[in-house]
Amino acid sequence: MQIRDCTKREVFSVATATTLDEAAQVLVEKHVGLLPVTDEAQRLVGIFGHSEILALFLPACVNLIDDLDFVHDFGALEEVSMSPEMRTRQVSDFMREPISVEETTGLLRAYTMMLQHRLHDLPVVRPNGTLVGIVSRVDIGTAFLTERETDPLSRLEIA
Repeated sequence: MQIRDCTKREVFSVATATTLDEAAQVLVEKHVGLLPVTDEAQRLVGIFGHSEILALFLPACVNLIDDLDFVHDFGALEEVSMSPEMRTRQVSDFMREPISVEETTGLLRAYTMMLQHRLHDLPVVRPNGTLVGIVSRVDIGTAFLTERETDPLSRLEIA
């Protein structure tokens, strides 16, 4: 089975010039965790999500600490809000490099990419990079399990 078979075609995306405030609104209102960022031709140029917004509020040193069990409260950091200047900055300033798969990619290959890049959602593109949809871990798991139920050869036991 290919990833195109379980891709959600209705996908919320933003342009590179979208402000941080506008992108945050889309994330909240549409209840999504990742927004593909596209250019004028609808080609995927980046990804932006909750992780990028939350990273703005965490001190850089948090990544250097191996064990956060002793930190019970982040104190004043919990009360920080975005400045008006930050809200008007463009998504292109904060987006990550695009991580995607083409429509013909197999389910397990796509899932492996999600694990490697710690993504729960993965944009799906055509060979020219045009965004066609998005797929989640749940979509892949459901498709994989459904295929196994209907395919007699897949019932072979793996030892």
